[in-house]
Amino acid sequence: MKNIKGPDYKRIYSDMIRKKLPQKEGVCRKILTKERLDILDVINLNKILFGHHSCNQKYKAYNEKAIKKILTYQRKHNLNNIQLARKFSLSRNTITKWKKTIEV
Repeated sequence: MKNIKGPDYKRIYSDMIRKKLPQKEGVCRKILTKERLDILDVINLNKILFGHHSCNQKYKAYNEKAIKKILTYQRKHNLNNIQLARKFSLSRNTITKWKKTIEV
């Protein structure tokens, strides 16, 4: 069986910042110093670099670990589904589905 790894977000964003957006390097340095970026780090980098929402939201994909982190974030910050959906640019129905299928 092949060991399939996800994209190397740290390398992708480091290269992008260095080549296209060097003025934002200082703001992103704390996130990029992590050994491996998770999906929440990628979302934060996108917000820093490209504004609040990126234009193509329909191709987002989350693994189970990321979903658990998002649902834990909701519980920790006492957010309802609408507030969480706005924070992460998700559908309320998606969050409800996650809550039914994944236990945190």
